[in-house]
Amino acid sequence: MKLHSPLAAFCLVTSLTAAEVPKIFSGLFEQDVPVKGQVGVVIPPPEIDKYIAKVQEAAKKDPKWFREFSSAAKPGAPLPYDERLGLTKTEYDEYLVLWGKREFKSMEDVMLLLRQSAGETWSITATGNASAISTLRYVAKDDHFRSPNGELKRIEDIKADSTSILGEWSGLEWKFEEETGLGKIKENLALGRFAGNKYGLIVYRAQELSSEGTKLLDKSLVIRFALGKAGQAKPAAAPAAKPPAKK
Repeated sequence: MKLHSPLAAFCLVTSLTAAEVPKIFSGLFEQDVPVKGQVGVVIPPPEIDKYIAKVQEAAKKDPKWFREFSSAAKPGAPLPYDERLGLTKTEYDEYLVLWGKREFKSMEDVMLLLRQSAGETWSITATGNASAISTLRYVAKDDHFRSPNGELKRIEDIKADSTSILGEWSGLEWKFEEETGLGKIKENLALGRFAGNKYGLIVYRAQELSSEGTKLLDKSLVIRFALGKAGQAKPAAAPAAKPPAKK
């Protein structure tokens, strides 16, 4: 991926004066410093599919129980063992081993830039598919993000353990939710870092359902970026001067 063009574009929108960066971005971003990131997904080994298929078949046999069992489990982590899942205890243990081998797969390289916006707000400008987060504005004095839908308010902090879909990480989360006669809208944003402090993380999701329950929008983003100097994009070197033409 060539970073020259996005980096040049970012330089055109950087602020003229430095300001104190809000605490929520501390250690993740520096103001007006472009950062290289990757939009990606977490994928376990393909061998896990046969176990998932067995659980899906078991769920069809008793959907009511499965819904209740799933809703009571920890989000984003493997369901606890129950023989009604359609797996023997040995198969379940094999499933957990494969789950532990999941990896982050990069789907797209993007650029991220923390900048101060108008009205004492802050935004993370992003390229490519990550640009969905560019519309969010952080209002430091109120500790909320403002989106075209409304205000994302701070909710409980995240502290995910190693069994969660993204692995062990911690962070802060904001949420907007609204239900009207026309339907329901949900929007979530989380900022954090993985255990080991090597990578930072942005998780974003927007969902919209019609009043009949039809899915109108379901966009999810997982953006990983290296912390510190390792993640900062360097300006392109100036082209070498051409030697003078011979007379």
